[in-house]
Amino acid sequence: MVPADSLEMTLCGKKGRNQVNNYKINAFGKTDVGLMRTINQDSIFVSTKPVGKLPNLFIVADGMGGHKAGDVASRVAIEKFVKYACTTHMTDPANILDAGIMSINKEIYDMANSNRDYSGMGTTFVAAVIAEGHVYIANVGDSRLYYIGKDIQQITRDHSLVEDMVRMGLLEKEEARTHYKKNVITKAIGVAEDKTATPDIFEIEIDNGDKLLLCSDGLTNMVIDYDINKIIRKSESIEDAVRTLINTANENGGKDNISAILISAEYTENQDSLLSEQ
Repeated sequence: MVPADSLEMTLCGKKGRNQVNNYKINAFGKTDVGLMRTINQDSIFVSTKPVGKLPNLFIVADGMGGHKAGDVASRVAIEKFVKYACTTHMTDPANILDAGIMSINKEIYDMANSNRDYSGMGTTFVAAVIAEGHVYIANVGDSRLYYIGKDIQQITRDHSLVEDMVRMGLLEKEEARTHYKKNVITKAIGVAEDKTATPDIFEIEIDNGDKLLLCSDGLTNMVIDYDINKIIRKSESIEDAVRTLINTANENGGKDNISAILISAEYTENQDSLLSEQ
């Protein structure tokens, strides 16, 4: 996991509150290697404090590539994006997400082409920023963001072959979870120099007490949406929910690295600190 606090202090040089207007933002993130892999190629970033002009920032990146290239891709993508956010003069969260992702795509592509060990590396990337009661979301690949309100709703759209097949009516949603080509993604950061890494950008409103879940496919391939929703609602805290989600994914097979960030927004005047865990 990328250490959020050290990146903030080194790159941005200032700290702030985890308060956005009258919303108190609490977040907890955890990443786990799973049961079948020896290297964790996922990276996460959790900051309820300002990152440059962003009031907060949450990222899940799922790397890919031989040797240790996937690990490098996800970690560097987050580091480069945080640096971009800390130095850009832009103020609109959606514009920062869009331009930042396009910038880091070029940097990772150049790394992959200048070092044989990194050849073919790339990473998914899903990021969220909460500002003034709105959530700004960007995604490339098949890492997801869910909104948990009255029900659970997947906000992002997977950039994957099976998702395209589902949308064309060639495959049922549940069949996609176990399809032999479920890991074939159609977009990733760092695999091409052109605009194939252009992110999808979403803007939604967040209500008092509702939650956001960012996660890699190591969770969603092992735990269905219904169970994800049930675990989050039954858990006593966001920390407990994240740990239970990851434990459940491992109990169901743990075939991939597993990452999850759970965020809550509560209408209150209190402040608190972020929580994150390797």
